[in-house]
Amino acid sequence: MALWMEKDSEPTTESEKADLEAIAALKESAAIELKEQGNQFVKMGKKHYADAIGCYTRAINQKVLSDSDNSTLFANRAHVNLLLGNYRRALTDAEEAIRLCPSNLKAYYRAAKAAFSLNLLVEAASHCERGLERFPSNEELNKLRAQVDTQKKKQEYRNAKVSKALAAAKDLASAVEKRGLKLGKAMYQELTGLRKPILDESGILHWPVLLLYAEVMSSDFIEDFCETDMFSLHLDVISL
Repeated sequence: MALWMEKDSEPTTESEKADLEAIAALKESAAIELKEQGNQFVKMGKKHYADAIGCYTRAINQKVLSDSDNSTLFANRAHVNLLLGNYRRALTDAEEAIRLCPSNLKAYYRAAKAAFSLNLLVEAASHCERGLERFPSNEELNKLRAQVDTQKKKQEYRNAKVSKALAAAKDLASAVEKRGLKLGKAMYQELTGLRKPILDESGILHWPVLLLYAEVMSSDFIEDFCETDMFSLHLDVISL
């Protein structure tokens, strides 16, 4: 009987061939049934998502279905993982579904959705583009691609803003160091707020300056005291 054949050996008799075909048919039937059970569990709601994943996994492990059918199983499991917020697993499954069947529309969408949820915008855009090459009029993919593009622009803007701020901070620190100045701990912020020194485009420092008059318990705050200014100029303005 085929059940007692050694691993990797080929059937030599018609009986062994028939046994193997019967076993394969049983496994295929079991895989299809597991797939349907998984679909039913998904319809039953979140409490049964883990059961759905288990069914899809067992169906995949039967290793008897076609690449197209297995692609559907991986895409279905990706869908459930998306619903559960398991975005990395969803991305892995969706990409495997694409590999097995490059015409699986849902796999492209779910791969893009998972990548987008992980903020992997380059990967998300790539999956959208590959899917739209095959299904250019698909509404969901086009909508998701627009969301990815919008998020990419926002991220690029934030990155540029951060880079600019870091460069400005570096230039300011260098300017302070060149002048042989040492900055201490910020004090009297209740009077000055969060004002900080700045370096203008001409390389000139501008300082926030707080003048304290202890004898009369009062103060004046100069928000922008250019390092080239004279104190007398500001004092004249204050005295007005």
